Amino acid sequence: MRSEAASKNRPADLINVALEKVVEAGLELPGFTTLDALAAKVRTEVNASICTGVYDRLGEADRERLLALLSEKDASGTTRFNRLKQSAKAPTWSHFRTQTEHLGWVDELGETGVWPAGVASGKIADFAGEADAADAPGLRDYGLVKRLALLVCLVHKARMRARDDLTTMFCKRIALQVKRAKAELEEIREQQAPWSRRSGTTHGASAHRH
Repeated sequence: MRSEAASKNRPADLINVALEKVVEAGLELPGFTTLDALAAKVRTEVNASICTGVYDRLGEADRERLLALLSEKDASGTTRFNRLKQSAKAPTWSHFRTQTEHLGWVDELGETGVWPAGVASGKIADFAGEADAADAPGLRDYGLVKRLALLVCLVHKARMRARDDLTTMFCKRIALQVKRAKAELEEIREQQAPWSRRSGTTHGASAHRH
């Protein structure tokens, strides 16, 4: 269970692993309540260890900057924590510029590729999901170490999402421009077609007379 808990977060997954090992060893199956309690205990211990590792890799300035997300508010009156959760809008050029600014802001929050080093991607996704499901006041109720670890994972996922969204928006804009260019080219060809046919007919008649 402890080995699997480094990458899996659902108690049911840990229980299933334990059951497989017990069956393989030909041992008597323990009661479900025993396995459930053990899974909860192991998960709590492993997660606490992961959170401590992330916390220890943060500098003091990093911690202050991340914690400020839960209290500082933007022009709309919402915390910057909520800004991390925003999704890209329709792929207009104005939204593209806004998304570029958002990516720059998220990048300035810190090097999230270093802070969760060694943490399984599935675990990062679970921690980020837990932070995403909470609001700023709720997250402030967490212990400091876990609060910062969840923020790190959320910022890490937000940076990845911001890049993916920006790339997707750019591709959609280019695809739209290509589509419009093709339509304009086809329209030009259709407009020139009658002139081409008349020119061809005139040329043919002239050649026939000669």
